[in-house]
Amino acid sequence: MSEVVRPGRPEDLPGVNAIYNHYVAHSHATFEIEPITAAAREEWAQHYADTGRYRLLVVADDDRVLGWATSSPFAERAAYETSVQVSVYLDPTATGRGLGARLYGALLPLLEGEDLHRAYGGIALPNPASVALHERFGFREAGRFHEQGRKFGRYWDVVWLERPLG
Repeated sequence: MSEVVRPGRPEDLPGVNAIYNHYVAHSHATFEIEPITAAAREEWAQHYADTGRYRLLVVADDDRVLGWATSSPFAERAAYETSVQVSVYLDPTATGRGLGARLYGALLPLLEGEDLHRAYGGIALPNPASVALHERFGFREAGRFHEQGRKFGRYWDVVWLERPLG
């Protein structure tokens, strides 16, 4: 089977949502507590496009979505418009195969061509694989927040990494 990285399509959303909801239920990688509904995922997908600052890429084989990456608004205020938050999520059966690197290897060059200044990634700790992935692509620690989120009955630290763009 050959995996392909490409822009996300509406038919990818069930796979995207299944991956994300796995992490909602079983991991501190997202601070969502409740699973995301299909309707909410469809609404979420509306701000992504094949061009511009906000992208959704998927890595898929012939049968299913194996992972996805996004660049999303960093914050709502207009002065933040040249900053994006990037994320990668992989199907738990597809980790350790270099797919996260393939997704960032496709996403970050697309962002270089946009009017963007910085990309940020927030990683709940511990998550050595995600930290290593971001560092591989030139992200460096910008700050660490102690006990920033509570999930599964405990508090988690979050490290924020940044990477120049443009």
